[in-house]
Amino acid sequence: MKVFDYLMKVRKERGAGYLPLIDPEKASDLSFEAILNELRTTDVDGILVGGSTLSSVDLNGVIKKIKTATDKPVIIFPGGHYQVSPDADAIFFLSLLSGRNPQFLVEEQVKAALTVKKYSLETIPVAYLLIESGNLTSVERISQTKPLQRDNKELILSHVLAGEYFGLKMCYMDGGSGAKYSVPEDVIKETKEISNLPLIIGGGIRDPEEARKKVEAGADFIVTGSIIEKNPHLLSEFSKSIHKP
Repeated sequence: MKVFDYLMKVRKERGAGYLPLIDPEKASDLSFEAILNELRTTDVDGILVGGSTLSSVDLNGVIKKIKTATDKPVIIFPGGHYQVSPDADAIFFLSLLSGRNPQFLVEEQVKAALTVKKYSLETIPVAYLLIESGNLTSVERISQTKPLQRDNKELILSHVLAGEYFGLKMCYMDGGSGAKYSVPEDVIKETKEISNLPLIIGGGIRDPEEARKKVEAGADFIVTGSIIEKNPHLLSEFSKSIHKP
């Protein structure tokens, strides 16, 4: 089964899915081993791997280690064209539609295309929207783009629809690493009312209760990153709160 089809099956059968994000640059930290131990017993639906500044890390080796802990699909969440690995199961082929920097709209994707083809990686085309979160995040800094204002719902919805009309398969709304505030529930709700794209929400989600609110508002998938580095035991609690009873 294709990874995208599997994700849609998760959404249908479980109400929403949980995709913890692992930053390969942290693979030498003790928290990485603790996360791997938690993954062996936690009911997640897939693992995202990637980071905004990753350049010299052994991405293949990190993915192989993750695969020793779980049989769920490992999906690359790339910050650049060099974040491609034959050991992954799929890659989010992102376009940063919220910005106007051509490097992250299309140039990085063009640079990665032949490598993705060489590795026969399944591509999942994703509209990536950076939403204002109260802090300067690493994504904003690296991409040199400004996030969409969190209270400008019309602008956010226009970007979501543009992604849908381009033929992209999912929409990822992200507060970014280090976000002070997560994506507002009313934005999620109105997005689901106007668009058919499966919606991924990440950034600034610090506890299982907040994750559940995003799901109740209409999020199809929840991503957590830095919070599980600080407390790997939260993986299980997030999983329980995100999946329908």
